[in-house]
Amino acid sequence: MEITASMVKELRSKSGAGIMECKGALKEADGDVDEAVTVLRKKGLAKAGKKSDRETGDGAIGTYIHPGNKIGVMLQLHCETDFVANTDNFQDLIKDVCMHIAASKTRYASRDEVTQEDLDKEREIFAHQAKESGKPENIIDKIVDGKIGKFYEENCLLDQPYIKDSSLTVGEMIKQKIAVLGENITVGKFIRYEISK
Repeated sequence: MEITASMVKELRSKSGAGIMECKGALKEADGDVDEAVTVLRKKGLAKAGKKSDRETGDGAIGTYIHPGNKIGVMLQLHCETDFVANTDNFQDLIKDVCMHIAASKTRYASRDEVTQEDLDKEREIFAHQAKESGKPENIIDKIVDGKIGKFYEENCLLDQPYIKDSSLTVGEMIKQKIAVLGENITVGKFIRYEISK
């Protein structure tokens, strides 16, 4: 199948990948743009995985104020060099992550930040709820484990479905950006402000 310039352009706008990467993915996907996006995502996640051990000693701080001025977010996003930190791609990523935090009431950046005390408290609540609803004693632990997984998804930024594309978690979306930018990226501290009645 012939790979046309319009197909490459469409794939670039969907994926943010380079021209040659897009051509290769389209060839691999026999010209199917949606399948080519999947090919790029798989390759990007593999590349990003290799970069995950690299130090992120640079980065930038970004903010987002939601229309109406009632919700605001400040975020540290880390990368390896100031060169990448100053790119439009990295700045857009900061804004996207800030917007996600504003919309999702995120409590932790990752599972690693959840304290044992918080986890024990949640387990206790989930176990109590299961007992109160009459669940058999022998399956309560499985129910609690399932609810802990949901707790991570609801409260840990990297586990949450990304608000702009719920087929990805925020962690997967960041890995795609790692593949595009060529540097490891990690989420630092963030704070979410909200004025509520």
